[in-house]
Amino acid sequence: MAGSSCNKYFVSLFDYKTKKYIVARNKKVGVLYRLIQLSIIGYIIGWVFLSKKGYQETDEAIQSSVITKVKGVSVTNTTESGLRVWSPEDYVIPSQSSHILDAHCQDDKDCEEGKMVVAGHGVKSGKCIKKDGNTNGSCEIYAWCPIEKNKKTESHLTNAENFTIYIKNFINFSKFKFSKSNVLETDNKSYLKTCRYDEELHPYCPIFRLGDITKRAGFNIRDMYTNGGSIGIIINWDCDLDKGYSNCNPQYRFTRLDKVSNKSSTAGFNFRHAWYFKNAAGESYRSLYKVYGVRFNIMVHGKAGLFSIMPTAINIASGLALMGAMSLKDNVMLQKHFTVCTV
Repeated sequence: MAGSSCNKYFVSLFDYKTKKYIVARNKKVGVLYRLIQLSIIGYIIGWVFLSKKGYQETDEAIQSSVITKVKGVSVTNTTESGLRVWSPEDYVIPSQSSHILDAHCQDDKDCEEGKMVVAGHGVKSGKCIKKDGNTNGSCEIYAWCPIEKNKKTESHLTNAENFTIYIKNFINFSKFKFSKSNVLETDNKSYLKTCRYDEELHPYCPIFRLGDITKRAGFNIRDMYTNGGSIGIIINWDCDLDKGYSNCNPQYRFTRLDKVSNKSSTAGFNFRHAWYFKNAAGESYRSLYKVYGVRFNIMVHGKAGLFSIMPTAINIASGLALMGAMSLKDNVMLQKHFTVCTV
């Protein structure tokens, strides 16, 4: 008996089973079923494939480098410097930062010799200098004299809005071995000498007028002459590589980064730099400049997509599985809400 049962079980392994389908002639169920099917198909085609491009493999690890060149000349005539011509070599200066803090003391032991004054002008000499019989004084320091005076002068480069900045950006999507530059590829050699970036007329010209940059950021560059400012230039590469090399082009966006509230101490931008020289006697001197200007921060973002069979197959399979799950839901509803007749 046991041997017969085992034999039947073994033979049943080679049986082929099919499902039994029942046609439910009910308009409510039929309409609901087709609506669910159409919704799933619309979701897969419209959202997954057309909107989100689910048929593509993507690369968001953009590799980028940026080279900038500023052009523009200005002439100033002030009592301090006289008649002077300013070229990019004069006014494009790497930023430096330093701060000032007083060092108060009551006697010499408060002024440790050789100790640097935090965010100050120099190092302590070890002496506490008091004036007019005061009990409190200040630590003497070794530093350049005289120290900096917090005095603002009038703006010098008043025509800076007409200066131009040439932004050359190279990008690479290593996954797809795709590289490109934001400089328009053209046979016209005079194009870069005459073009200026314009969203409609010259969207792929890499030369920007400074006044136009600040205007697109929502500010007037003349308002930044006194306290300076920080402008962000955002370059976005959103490339559909299935459309070809020529359709992968940058989009530019401009924004002001520093706080512009009058009550904010972080508004504006400035830095210090020094010019060193010696007099006829060989004594060292320096001229310290506190410069207010506009700082441009260039940020590059990017994403590239290219057709791949793997994400396409995965999304199609997910859609079919979703349709199968909806069919199961319809079967449950049919059994729950409608009478089943036995034939």
